[in-house]
Amino acid sequence: MTTLTDPPVESFRLSMLLNDTRYRGYTLQFIALILIFLFFGWLISNAIQNLADLGQDISYEFLGEAAGYDINQQPIPYNSQDTHFRASMVGVLNTLIVAFLGCLTATVLGVVAGVLRLSNNWIVSKLMAIYVEAFRNVPVLIWILIIFSIMTVSLPGPRDFRGDDATASMLFDSFAFTNRGVYVPRPIWEAGSWLVVVTFLLSVLAIILYRRYATKLLYDTGRLLPTFWPSLALFFVPTLLMFFILGRPIGLEYPELRGFNFQGGIQVRGSLIALWFALAIYTGAFIAENVRAGIQAISKGQTEAAASLGLRPNRIMSLVILPQALRVIIPPLISQYLNLTKNSSLAIAVGYMDVTGTLGGITLNQTGRAIETVLLLMLFYLLISLSISAVMNLYNNAVKLKER
Repeated sequence: MTTLTDPPVESFRLSMLLNDTRYRGYTLQFIALILIFLFFGWLISNAIQNLADLGQDISYEFLGEAAGYDINQQPIPYNSQDTHFRASMVGVLNTLIVAFLGCLTATVLGVVAGVLRLSNNWIVSKLMAIYVEAFRNVPVLIWILIIFSIMTVSLPGPRDFRGDDATASMLFDSFAFTNRGVYVPRPIWEAGSWLVVVTFLLSVLAIILYRRYATKLLYDTGRLLPTFWPSLALFFVPTLLMFFILGRPIGLEYPELRGFNFQGGIQVRGSLIALWFALAIYTGAFIAENVRAGIQAISKGQTEAAASLGLRPNRIMSLVILPQALRVIIPPLISQYLNLTKNSSLAIAVGYMDVTGTLGGITLNQTGRAIETVLLLMLFYLLISLSISAVMNLYNNAVKLKER
């Protein structure tokens, strides 16, 4: 009678790192990683040594020195006597503003254009095709310059608003569209205004929760709750009630023509508007193609089955098609957001002072610290790109199809 036993366990030997296929791949990868680290270490050491030979060293003390230059678009208070660090922060905020507005507008344009390009209306679908092809195949820098030139030439100057023979007038006596930019009312925050802001944020959260509940109820029971009017009421009513109960704690400072320019309010410069619209319209054309591809990836049987249940076309698109198409749309959409954010560095072409124009432009030229400023620019764009990717990947995981 024979007894079956497990083969003896072989003890680990160093030679197995190369001879055993179970370990050889890890060994080669580890060696390659060490070589890469050594190569980059040699590059850094060589750069530091060359700088030392030239009497220079890597230092960021220049960030504490006075900048000595003005910035036209200032989301936070700034003057020429502030430090290079604060000037860089102003540039960072300007970049983030353009990136946020551009991504938001490009998403709306892209979704609308992508859906309409599949419309049964021949004129609408062809118009959207012309938009996509026209903007996708012309460099974004050209569109930035075109929109900026149109704003500069076509809009009136501030002096055209002056006197009885004025050829231009303010919109609702609150908004002035000029070749120097758009002037809008500035909010004045008084005591208790933060309660109004908190109420507004809670209202937005309530809208999101209500719409999620309505969608879940529809999927679970088939009961359809109205979403438009309740969402509209939640958006306005609580905030307005809190606003009037607290005695209107938020006021407005309107722009007024004084001398040769408008004073008061907020000036949104033409360079910001041109950059924002150009990036949004250009990127929206690419997003439209992503949306079209995602919709076409869904079987036509899904649309026919939903229509057989009596759903209207807009309900079919919002409840059946788009939720399934998101798994195809979101991954390339992330790349478009990253491209838009990085393309914002073209702002210097129209004089908009983003982080590339401040830290990578004037600060670099004044201080001569090319390596330090370029490294900071690389770090900023790396962090913002990784942040966008992380947030969008979380959203992608939340909307992807769940297998049972």
